[in-house]
Amino acid sequence: MAKTSSIEKNKRRRKMTDQYKVKRATLKEIIYDRKKPMDERFAAQIKLTELPRNSSKTRIRNRCELTGRSRGFYRKLKLCRNQLRELASQGLIPGMTKSSW
Repeated sequence: MAKTSSIEKNKRRRKMTDQYKVKRATLKEIIYDRKKPMDERFAAQIKLTELPRNSSKTRIRNRCELTGRSRGFYRKLKLCRNQLRELASQGLIPGMTKSSW
């Protein structure tokens, strides 16, 4: 089980990215538009750097929904490998069985 503080920190980051998504997108549009004057693009770059760091999507860490574990994460199921194996063995994931040969 991951530390509760790290799980909560990640939740705050997700909330903050949703909050600043539109603002970041508009600033990035201005920055990457070659037709705009250099001064305007530079001003947009400064505004983007003044936004909170945790509002960036790259700061979010994928974590298991059940345990909060960050390593061995399967995006499709939002579970870590340990929980995936445990739930599959119990037959709680439809269409998934433990292989044996």
